[in-house]
Amino acid sequence: MTTPDSTAASRTYRLIGPDGHPRTGSRPGTLGGHRRARSYGRLDCPSARRALAAGHDVRRRVFFADEPTALAAGHRPCAVCLPTAYLRWKAQQQEQQP
Repeated sequence: MTTPDSTAASRTYRLIGPDGHPRTGSRPGTLGGHRRARSYGRLDCPSARRALAAGHDVRRRVFFADEPTALAAGHRPCAVCLPTAYLRWKAQQQEQQP
């Protein structure tokens, strides 16, 4: 007999690791992103929801365990749902330019 707890425990999720390569995890990601745009944001991001509802970018959707992993994988914060993190990221990018 399968109990709800045993089914949930055996479920795996495809997440992107800090090296940018896919991995499996036992917990779902806390952030979603776009592979080509190299951006990430909250799972309830209005901008991402609009794009997904219109049928765009479903194949390029990626998930991250947390923000440090998304940044390490080379993605940037979403300006819509993470404006403070985006401004901080943008300022760091401008500091790094010669």
